[in-house]
Amino acid sequence: MSNQYLNLIAQLDRLHRHNRQGSIRTRARYYEAMQRFCRYLADTYHLERLANIAPKHIIAYTHYLQERGTAPSTIKTDLSAIRFFHDRMDCPRYELPSNKDLCLQRRTFGGVDRTWSDQELSKMMMYAAELGREDYVTCLYLARYAALRIHECFRLDTATAAKAIREGRLTIKGKGGLVRTVPLDPILVPRLRYHLDRTPRGSKLFVPDDVPTHKAIHNLQAFVADHRPFAQDPDSNRPMTFHGLRHTCAAEWYDARLAAGDTPKQARLAVARLLGHGRDDVTKIYLAKSMD
Repeated sequence: MSNQYLNLIAQLDRLHRHNRQGSIRTRARYYEAMQRFCRYLADTYHLERLANIAPKHIIAYTHYLQERGTAPSTIKTDLSAIRFFHDRMDCPRYELPSNKDLCLQRRTFGGVDRTWSDQELSKMMMYAAELGREDYVTCLYLARYAALRIHECFRLDTATAAKAIREGRLTIKGKGGLVRTVPLDPILVPRLRYHLDRTPRGSKLFVPDDVPTHKAIHNLQAFVADHRPFAQDPDSNRPMTFHGLRHTCAAEWYDARLAAGDTPKQARLAVARLLGHGRDDVTKIYLAKSMD
């Protein structure tokens, strides 16, 4: 490692050490992106101070990422990380260019079917049950039948679960702090009751007291990744992630709205509200299978 790189990382660590903004996952993602940028700055420009980052560095780095085939969404996230740390510097010399100035491609979402089949879900739940992980079984159900994101599952506490059973609907605080309410599928009621009977009042359903939430999330993601080769349908080339169950639920909601007489646009807007976002192009990626 060059001295320039180590020097830049030392400066980055000072900024990172005092940062409490954003989730643990976002802070880690931004730090990793900035680390990569520091290596580029050291290797290409021999830069010694982060405060001297200039528009030319951003433009060149953007072109470098594009030439490597980096997805536009990833480039935008990396640039957000750079701007995030740049805004926390005491006296930066330059103002950084915007995405518009860089003529970045608008983020697009391709029609990739990420849904799980019923057989895949059954196999994954079987593996979870064999390990005695009833919490994993319920989280899989919550993603499949309520379209919960993985971090939303781990936010559920006893009060939220009890209220959902009483009212027949589940209220979740999701991405960006947006609160939404989804119908509680009857299949979820016994699962929530199971955990309510075993969880101290006021505690989270799926996070043991001695395990940090981010570690519990990671463990579930690792479980899915480890068992995916054995659970996936033999003839399938679909990506199989926990988030794909959210796609499966969204597709089912969409088909139900169409069957009830909605137009495709009306159905997409209804599903968007249940998913917790409002952009039609984002909704379409969830509905790749239904819109074929």
